Amino acid sequence: MSAANERPKKVTTHVLSEMKMKGEKISMLTAYDYSLANIVDQAGIDVVLVGDSASNVMAGWETTLPITLDQMIYHGASVVRGVKTALVVVDMPFGSYQGNSREALQSAIRIMKETAADAVKLEGGVEIIESVKRILSAGIPVMGHLGLTPQSIHKFGTYTVRARQEEEAKKLVEDAHLLEETGCFGVVLEKIPAKLAGKVASGLKIPVIGIGAGNQVDGQVLVLHDMLGINQAFSPRFLRRYHNLFAEISGAVGSYIEDVKSGDFPNEREQY
Repeated sequence: MSAANERPKKVTTHVLSEMKMKGEKISMLTAYDYSLANIVDQAGIDVVLVGDSASNVMAGWETTLPITLDQMIYHGASVVRGVKTALVVVDMPFGSYQGNSREALQSAIRIMKETAADAVKLEGGVEIIESVKRILSAGIPVMGHLGLTPQSIHKFGTYTVRARQEEEAKKLVEDAHLLEETGCFGVVLEKIPAKLAGKVASGLKIPVIGIGAGNQVDGQVLVLHDMLGINQAFSPRFLRRYHNLFAEISGAVGSYIEDVKSGDFPNEREQY
């Protein structure tokens, strides 16, 4: 929310629903560790996503596929310990829910019990709806994710904009409504035409969060390491860099090396 004194003691799925009804935009960022999650939360973010993008920015893999359930639980628990107010959503990683709704439920239960997060997020529509239903049956809040779904990168073979063609766009709209009808509290739309995203957002009662989906949705999400400029190798059109921490951190490390080499660090005031 815009001012710290207007924030609820804890952002919940109900709070997000109220924000949509009021026309108040929802802010969402990723985080993967205690320290950055604490900073993001204190800054006033509404939702913290423990994204499987940790596979890329934390572990250095090219895709999100390699990260495991145990690793997502580790990151999720670290983030939750740093957050007091924001809603914390943990991505269910590839292989933890597709094709087996019983396994999906067990995976979701582990995430909720071992991280103390507020919700989980799954990629896909009708293909994973049985898993969504089973997880919801246990009282676990679920956020959907449609459009570009990185866990399916090998199926699509490219990270280009999704749902440009009429048939795929129609399916996306149908999947979005199906996720809402099934009981999801929100949906992320990634890298789809802005007009289509706006159509989905206006047609759903639940919040729609965009990443590369234009400004007609109910909120926005970015990867923290991208928007802070730590990751310089990723520059899609939808990314706005709010800082250049790569340069600042590199400069600080360079100064440290120089001071160590010259004997300037530590000086007399920095010793015992």
